[in-house]
Amino acid sequence: MRFAPPRINPPGLWRRVPPAIFPPLLGALGLALAWRAATARFGLPQGLSGMMMGMAVAAWVFATLAYGGKLARRPAVLAEELRILPGRAGIAAALVGIYVAAQLLAPFAPALARVVLIAGMAAQAVFWAVAIPVMARTPGQGRVTPVWQLTFVGPIVAAQAAAGFGWLGLAQALWWPMAAIAGFVWTVSLYQALTERLPAPLRPLLMIHLAPIAMLGNVAAALGWQDVALGLAWATAAALALAALRLRWLVEAGFSPLWGAFTFPLAATAGLWTAVSGFASGWSLPAQILLVAASLVVLPILFRVWRAWASGRLAMKTNAAIA
Repeated sequence: MRFAPPRINPPGLWRRVPPAIFPPLLGALGLALAWRAATARFGLPQGLSGMMMGMAVAAWVFATLAYGGKLARRPAVLAEELRILPGRAGIAAALVGIYVAAQLLAPFAPALARVVLIAGMAAQAVFWAVAIPVMARTPGQGRVTPVWQLTFVGPIVAAQAAAGFGWLGLAQALWWPMAAIAGFVWTVSLYQALTERLPAPLRPLLMIHLAPIAMLGNVAAALGWQDVALGLAWATAAALALAALRLRWLVEAGFSPLWGAFTFPLAATAGLWTAVSGFASGWSLPAQILLVAASLVVLPILFRVWRAWASGRLAMKTNAAIA
């Protein structure tokens, strides 16, 4: 595997905002959403979840403005980001974050939340229109990777938001194709895992495969498909058990920005278990334990990645494009 030589960060505000800031931010948004659900489900104090939601949305607004400034300076930078794996993962995570932010905004500004959701879906269409040709033209980037789950299955999170807004038809219309695409990616990835050796630095990305299982379950729970949601909750439990058994192998390369892949899957799974506990009481304690565990994983990873952004190291390490 060859890497492009690092480029020095140029002077100028937000000229090299790295897309790698978005995966751990997506995890923080998902964690805030899970805490809100747990607060309502288990009667927890509202102050903690309210503070977490406020901080997550504020961070999302700041990151969106920062990257938006970069795009406004030179829009062609988007295609350059999409040619490399960290850039494509980051942009895809940024789009999924829009759907989570819409859900967090809903109780306070429902009309704005709906606008945010619709804008996110429009942005998703633009993203696909740019990303698919770039991936097809760039050698090696048409290969199926776990990042495909973010790239092509991200709208399953929009389905959760749509269900929360009462748009059940839209949620159902999104659930089935997203499940089909996720199944295709899982199948190809399983074949690759059985026939190829994955380099240690890329192994954390495997955790992304957990996110569609959890989100399909969350949407199923919102739609009242209790048996489907419960089955998917058990599937996430099995996946987490496997990840725990192989944790040393997953993190063998040490900390990197790709550890952002751990964050949203854990938060989404905590949200699913919380939702399932509403009709299967045996999931209440596991949901609370996982929520605390996810908080102890998501927040430190977000802090470390954003600290690297502030120092300028993150942009150089992930070879972010320059506007």
